[in-house]
Amino acid sequence: MLQLASLSKNFDHTLHMDKYKQRFQKWLDRQTDVSAAQTSKKLIQMALENVDIDAPDWTFVAATELLNSMYQEAQINRGYTDTSYGPFYDLIKQLSSVQEGQRYPVYKAELLESYTKAEIEELGRSIDPEKDKLFSYIGIYLLNDRYLARPEKNAVYELPQERFMIIAMEIMRNEPKDKRLDLIKEAYWAMSNLYMTVATPTLSNAGKTHGQLSSCFIDAVEDSIDGIYLSNYDAAKVSKFGGGVGLYVGKIRSLGSDIRGFSGNSSGTTPWIRLFNQTAVSVDQLGQRKGAIAIYLDAWHKDIMSFLDLKTQNGDDRLKAHDIFTGICIPDLFMEAVRDRKEWYLFDPHSVKQNLGFSLEDFYDEKKGNGSFRKHYALAVEAAEHGKLPSYAYEKVQAIDVMKGIMISQLEEGTPYMFYRDEVNRKNPNRHKGMIYCSNLCTEIAQNLSPTSITEEYETEDGDIVIIRKSGDFVVCNLSSINLPRAIEAEVLERLIPIQVRMLDNVIDINTLPVKQAKISNQRYRAIGLGTFGWHHLLAVKKIYWESEEAIQLADSLYETIAYLTIQASCELAKEKGSYRYFEGSDWQTGHYFELRDYHDQKWNELKQNIQQNGIRNGYLMAVAPNSSK
Repeated sequence: MLQLASLSKNFDHTLHMDKYKQRFQKWLDRQTDVSAAQTSKKLIQMALENVDIDAPDWTFVAATELLNSMYQEAQINRGYTDTSYGPFYDLIKQLSSVQEGQRYPVYKAELLESYTKAEIEELGRSIDPEKDKLFSYIGIYLLNDRYLARPEKNAVYELPQERFMIIAMEIMRNEPKDKRLDLIKEAYWAMSNLYMTVATPTLSNAGKTHGQLSSCFIDAVEDSIDGIYLSNYDAAKVSKFGGGVGLYVGKIRSLGSDIRGFSGNSSGTTPWIRLFNQTAVSVDQLGQRKGAIAIYLDAWHKDIMSFLDLKTQNGDDRLKAHDIFTGICIPDLFMEAVRDRKEWYLFDPHSVKQNLGFSLEDFYDEKKGNGSFRKHYALAVEAAEHGKLPSYAYEKVQAIDVMKGIMISQLEEGTPYMFYRDEVNRKNPNRHKGMIYCSNLCTEIAQNLSPTSITEEYETEDGDIVIIRKSGDFVVCNLSSINLPRAIEAEVLERLIPIQVRMLDNVIDINTLPVKQAKISNQRYRAIGLGTFGWHHLLAVKKIYWESEEAIQLADSLYETIAYLTIQASCELAKEKGSYRYFEGSDWQTGHYFELRDYHDQKWNELKQNIQQNGIRNGYLMAVAPNSSK
């Protein structure tokens, strides 16, 4: 069959569309396989109907041809003819059994156990193959290459619309049976129209026997051998099951610090970061993409300059970690010191804790220009200047030199990420239960975080060793995103966001997380991340310049609308299913969330009162969506 993706390079795009159609017709007439030619003719003609005469978009023509080959292969593998999509129930039954050469079925048993044959057949009748025509070539190629369920490599069984329906069935399977099918159809409507996307692990793993559904995880690493290696173990498990990892290492003692009172023995953070680097390389995400780990360190940490050199191409390669991503936690005070060209002190967190009785990383400025961090930083500076800290515990540099190191690293490697911790914590709606130390791999979420530690280890009468770990807040990121150009053009936000919030909330309950403390944190906060993508595309469609005042006004009004609808949807869900565990005392319950953001008009005041009376389902609600395919 003709490869349409390359064919487009040979045509003069200034020709009239009739000439394109004539050339395709001549090609079709030459096909020896009449049935294939007729199918291709029909599909290509449908594709050409959507091609602009002045700017033909060959991506949809190529997508049509790829879809055609997928339909034909699915027919052969599943044993049906004449239609692009076969019987939906037969597909689920086939992939729920062990296929030849496999140890496990592709689909989990719950799909057939939770739904009757009549229900599955009804859902099958709701599948709309016409929605496949919405895909561009790269979209359908990636979906087919990475995410469709298949019992053997490169074999097409499940088709795009069936993947969407399986996701909907899996996410909604614990909903009340009297409304479950309607919710599934609504979720399918949202996905099949490409009004939204689910997270990559959800797209890949929903309904399958292996893998989990959440995108990213964050852990704080304790300053101990146990803490470091247990965090590495947890990171490996997360990566194995398809999640990205963020790690906060700001509590680990710096190079030259003391170990059990002997100074100069600590190797600092670099060797441990290299350990995490090897974990990212060694433990891939189900073979679909490489493991990915982001490491965050504070701008005042004594190892910050070596940290900035971790990914650069010059220097001793034994001190490099090329495969991780770096991020810096930046307090307001550092940026003020850069602006004013002041000195900046770097501290060993272990020595500060041992000698001064507090952990500098545990504070932030509650108000701009004033707060706990700068007060404790000043105490540490005073202690350094008056000999109350050992010489190896601090270093005095110019703040601008640290910033230069950041900018050089960003220029060469694209990292470190910049995490402005003071402002993030000031806007944290759950300050009453913890602190946000850093963000995650994709820098789109910010949630309470704390280390998990071993509290007891003992031997049973049978000679077994039992280790008891105190669970910290191990952050879980449950994501989905609105496709702005499509959703705004279709004016569906008010219908879309409630089903999207319900889908995200259900992921929390049906998910099988590889790390137990992640499951505990998930239940504590019920955090979700509803995001958006396609902002630049939306501006292009509306013919609005990127940095214009009109773009600013559109962003302000649009994202306020999205925020309002998301918060409202979570409030309505709380009336039905209850609030998250830590609602009492949160900014949601006190109303401080709305005051901080100057949400004071009538609709916001009514929503605030509604939440105070009825609660809210999710402690964190929105996220900035990362936009790439990894």
